[in-house]
Order: sequence, then C-alpha cells, then structure tokens
Amino acid sequence: MTEPAGLPLKRTPLFDRHRALGGKIVDFAGWEMPVQFSGLTDEHIAVRTRAGLFDVSHMGEIRIRGPRALALVQKLTCNDAGALADGRIQYSAFLTDQGTFVDDLLTYRIASDDFLLVVNAGNTPKDVAWAKAHEIDGATVEDESPKWAQIALQGPRSQEILQSLTKADLPAIGYYAFTITEVAGVSGIVSRTGYTGEDGFEVYCAPEGAVTVWDAILEAGKPFGIALAGLGARDTLRLEAKMALYGNDIDDTVTPWEADLGWIVKMKKGDFIGRAALEAQKAAGVPRKLAGFAVVGRGIARHGYPVRFPDGATGVVTSGTQPPTVGKAIGLALVPADRTAVGTEFEIEIRGKGVAAVVVPTPFYKRPGTK
Repeated sequence: MTEPAGLPLKRTPLFDRHRALGGKIVDFAGWEMPVQFSGLTDEHIAVRTRAGLFDVSHMGEIRIRGPRALALVQKLTCNDAGALADGRIQYSAFLTDQGTFVDDLLTYRIASDDFLLVVNAGNTPKDVAWAKAHEIDGATVEDESPKWAQIALQGPRSQEILQSLTKADLPAIGYYAFTITEVAGVSGIVSRTGYTGEDGFEVYCAPEGAVTVWDAILEAGKPFGIALAGLGARDTLRLEAKMALYGNDIDDTVTPWEADLGWIVKMKKGDFIGRAALEAQKAAGVPRKLAGFAVVGRGIARHGYPVRFPDGATGVVTSGTQPPTVGKAIGLALVPADRTAVGTEFEIEIRGKGVAAVVVPTPFYKRPGTK
C-alpha cells in the first residue's frame, strides 16, 4: 500500500535514529520506515525469546469526544464498545455498507465521553474522512495522528525492561488494557496489546518525547538482549500469530465472517454500519473463508498466488512466508467455505508450478503458557 505518486514520503520522529542505527529504510504506506536492522531472522527470534523494539509512530489515531461519543463509536464499529470500561481496549473494525472492511482498528476507552481509535497508517486519511462523514450531534471526530508517536516493546522480557522506566504497575495492566502514566519522564499512555503473538507494551507519547522514550527503552533493554526490529519481523511475527493485515488478508472486498473474525462482530448490540449486509450474508451462507495452510512441497507462497483444489475449485493466498519460529512455509488463503477443514489438500501456483499444501490449525504459533 503506497501513497499516490508525487506525494512526499512522511517520516516519524524517530527517523534519524533509524538511519543512525543502520535501519534499512523503505517506503511503507507513504512513510520512510525501517524494514530491518540486524536482519529479519535475528529480529524475529529476539522478539520470541527476549525483546524487540518497534517504531509504529506511522499508525493513525482518531479521537472521538462528546456526550454521545459512545453512540458514535457504536455506529462506526462492529464490536460492542459498550462493553468497555475506562482503561480497556477492543479490537474492532470500520465496515462499509456492504459489510466489508474500511479498516481494522483498536478502540481505547479513555472515558465514557472520550475514545481513541488506532488505525492503519496507509488508511488514516480515508478512515478520518469516513468517520467524519458519519458524525452525529454530540460527538466530534478529530485526526490526532500528528499529536502521537507510538513505540512498541514486544517479547517475554518486555515487562522487566519497561518497569524500570515507569512508576505504573505493569503487572496490573491486563491484556487489552492501558493506563495513563509517564515513561522515562515523558507523559503518555502505556497499553498491552501487541501484534506479534508475544506479551508486550505500546507507549504513546507526544512526538517531541519519542526520542527520549526510545533511547531509554533501548538502554534499559541492553542487559536483556533487546533488539531493534523493523516491519519485516513485524510481518512474520504477526502471521505466525494469525493476526490479520489490512491490504493482504482483509480489505473492502472481505467481510469479518470471511476473514474468520466473526468474534469482533456483535450483532446483538444494535445497529451499526454494515450490520444489514452481514446479517444477509450469514443467512445466505458465507461463500469463502480464510484458512491457514502449510506448504508441503518446495516454495514459499506469497500474497495473490492462485489456489486450486482437485475438483477445480479455486482460492487465493492472502499472506505467506517462511517464519523462523515455525520453520516451514505457511500462510493464509481465502478458499471456499467448505474447504477449510484441517487436513484439506490443495495446490498453490508458485512460479508457474503447482505446489502441494494442506490446511492446518491456527494460530501457527502460541507463546508458552497460553491456551
């Protein structure tokens, strides 16, 4: 996903740090971002076994405030924000009238009249315009992206590293929760969500504080073997954990039912944009679904590669790679809904040749101690 040709690339407040620390810079969604530092495999393993530090300041932030803020969030998103208490977070989505994804997002409830929605970088202008187009009396939509930097610390040593820099009681912050605090003397938000399948934290702060926080975490993490990590490792980590990527696994042609994300849809909460279409699709029968697979033959499946079943049915790979932890080529594919059973065999066209693959259980990786 890239910005239209001719627009200047944007930079996060940490761009100079990335360049000085040897980051390989690429164009990602219109931003100059590090795809790797020491190497994808090293960074991936560091996050799984120790800790990795990511700059995710390119992500977008939308603030919804006012006495009817909750009503607007309920209208805009498919999950039930009414179930959130202050300090809690929810994975959700904006949907089109057709029930497909405008974007997936995180909903932070700061107060009953104050919500922060974190959206994908490349979708931010579209998401802001879409949300503003559906504003209601008593609630306002503001693009706060320029006001926030975001740093993600992921891995089993994350809590030990971050605790040395904050007075917040990190063990008390549950999964998908947050607190307003200081890190390295910089005011902001510390949350516990992650996009890697590991435990970890996000630190949100004003852009002018980002370098201070980044340097402090990096220094505090040295005794624990912390590694700088780029977008490459972020992608392999999230795929092992079967976390959807907008533009690959979900987009404006895919519904939550099809993406195996029905758990973020709360039909009983009342009306929301896209609800009628989802109700109709569920009643008619969902035609295709996202399934995890492992490549049996030689080759790595990539986004867009064709899938063929013995009887002529077809599908398409949405994500694919060979990540270090799993140690074999894996991926996700949209296939006919009746072909998602574990053990179902098919072929993927890789460089013009049919390569055997099989549907396997997901997520591909679960961190030790989780169900």
